[in-house]
Amino acid sequence: MTRRLVIGLVRRMIFGLMSGPAPGLLLLAAVPAFGHDAPSGWSYAVACCDNKDCRPTVPGEIEATRLGYKVRDSGELIPYSDRRIKPSGDGGMHRCSYGGFPAAGTICLYVPAGS
Repeated sequence: MTRRLVIGLVRRMIFGLMSGPAPGLLLLAAVPAFGHDAPSGWSYAVACCDNKDCRPTVPGEIEATRLGYKVRDSGELIPYSDRRIKPSGDGGMHRCSYGGFPAAGTICLYVPAGS
């Protein structure tokens, strides 16, 4: 099922063009989870993002240290071997945090190759 089709079905349900519980149950069974796209156009992994959790970082937000990546806003130190570290799709650094809140824990950290 394409993303466009799913969005159309959701709009119909929201605006009441479909009636009864059966269409809603059918839609829930057929809707795949989607991450959202980074501003440059590549898609964050569904496991990392719930349509609001990921964004590009700003300079100074993430620091590469001897032991791993230090996240300024959450105070986390993410070891280089951590499975939350993913390759960036555009060469920039991106962070996915719970609810998209800067001080919240990191779900995924997308890093450029070689960093």
